Amino acid sequence: MTKRKNISKYLAYLFLIIVCLIWVIPMIFGFMTSFRSQAEVVNEGFRLLPVDWIVDNYIKILDNTSSAPILRWIGNSIFISTTHTLLVVVIISLTGYGYSRMRFKGRDVLFFTLMGISFFPNVVNIIPMYRIIDILGWVNTSWAMIVPGLAGMGNIFLVRQFMKGIPAELDESARVDGAGDFTIYFKIILPLIKPVLIVAGLFSFIGSWNDFLWPVIVYTDVKRMPVTAGLLLLQDIYGNYQMIGQLMSSAILAIIPTLLLFLFAQKYFVSAINLNAGIKG
Repeated sequence: MTKRKNISKYLAYLFLIIVCLIWVIPMIFGFMTSFRSQAEVVNEGFRLLPVDWIVDNYIKILDNTSSAPILRWIGNSIFISTTHTLLVVVIISLTGYGYSRMRFKGRDVLFFTLMGISFFPNVVNIIPMYRIIDILGWVNTSWAMIVPGLAGMGNIFLVRQFMKGIPAELDESARVDGAGDFTIYFKIILPLIKPVLIVAGLFSFIGSWNDFLWPVIVYTDVKRMPVTAGLLLLQDIYGNYQMIGQLMSSAILAIIPTLLLFLFAQKYFVSAINLNAGIKG
């Protein structure tokens, strides 16, 4: 039995190593390509390390502040993703409190109806969403990226279920002392749900940062684009992949903020795995 367990463990490790290599090798190759000249990219084929290390690709992409302002795009994405995340945390915490702690007629019916609607693919909503954004005058503005998705039912469900794991006796004791819903929310519930709010906020930030289809649709002003829409524009600027080095250097610059976020908040990403301990039906 022990030998069989060891074999299973080694097979699991082998599988994880293979998956890791499949994911890491293209990332390493892309990073190395950003330090190659175009001639080396074309002539050398697949080679992990550059023959001659150069930084010209980064210099050229940073110098291009007119047709491809990469630093401005990154700044736009940071502002959009940060604002979106802060608003998401506020909205889902209040909504989760309403669905888990407050009692009103049709509460569960409304919640599960919205949950069912949320299972429709997001692409179905693109045309009506664009129409609404256009009517509000938000095309080519940050609000077009910030507002949609603030009340995501996935995040609300996560917070609601986490709150259900908090004993109701805490609310009842506070109400005996004369506390209202807002007092209970701010002083009792909010401190206890910080772990799930941090996790939801982190994934909301990553989701907003990596969103590609929607910003390509709502942005035509080069200087107001987030970085994902800008990277698509770079493919045309650099002539259909004729300047691979510049494209890869731009992609590397674009992932630095999210990489730093992961490095500083990795313990919270790991804690997301354990959140199901506070989730009940």
